[in-house]
Amino acid sequence: MHVDHPVVMGVLNVTPDSFSDGGKYTDVDAAVRHGVDLHYAGANIVDVGGESTRPGAERVDAETEIARVVPVVRALAAAGVPVSIDTTRAAVARAALEAGAAVINDVSGGLADKGMARVAAEAGCPWILMHWRGHSRRMTELAVYADVVTDVRDELLQRVDEALAAGVGPEQIVLDPGLGFAKTAEHNWALSTHLDVLIGLGYPVLFAASRKTYLGRLLAGPDGAPRPVAEREAATLATSVLAVAAGAWGVRVHDVTATADALAVWRATGSPRLRAR
Repeated sequence: MHVDHPVVMGVLNVTPDSFSDGGKYTDVDAAVRHGVDLHYAGANIVDVGGESTRPGAERVDAETEIARVVPVVRALAAAGVPVSIDTTRAAVARAALEAGAAVINDVSGGLADKGMARVAAEAGCPWILMHWRGHSRRMTELAVYADVVTDVRDELLQRVDEALAAGVGPEQIVLDPGLGFAKTAEHNWALSTHLDVLIGLGYPVLFAASRKTYLGRLLAGPDGAPRPVAEREAATLATSVLAVAAGAWGVRVHDVTATADALAVWRATGSPRLRAR
């Protein structure tokens, strides 16, 4: 999973209730068109998800999730679009891989379904392990840390150790700090500031801040109301470029065109890395 350029992962939610684009791509044809558009706009990977993980979201069953994602994955793969499957379920990941997906993006880091490690090991595909403490409905109560950077690092290392013990190759592993998942805004900013701690573990790191609530709160108007989701793109671009400059392997975003443009500017400057202080 080591590459010589930042990876842009484009978000494609085929759900009715995702926080940013829920309901826009529940039709298979619309979802496939958008996925192809994301790829041509500069997405190296299109991340297809069939279950919302926004705070408070209710779960759907595996059959529903498979029915949502597999037709889209199959069509995108047939069109030559590299696809990742955004799921916490081994059965969904297996079905998506069989349909042509090439990457597993598991927001639970293997905790939600212990069978996921076996699927990843057998497939030999990249497996993105995100920091996670519980399902969406419990996120707020789980956002308690002694030191968020240290705790997230240590808990991710536990996920890595379990993956390796299950036969997953170290070259398959990508880490994600899990911004917004059982994290307050302060936690998210601390992890962003000290992203080098996770990068220093030696695994590729995916940074996924796109349009998230903490950005909306940062940009709140005089009345204190968070900036609407659709108006958080400039802040998202800033976080993405800063993450890549710090050494992140890739960024997961909704607006691929703007991200690709911003990273083109970054590369034109000679691809500098931020100096440690």
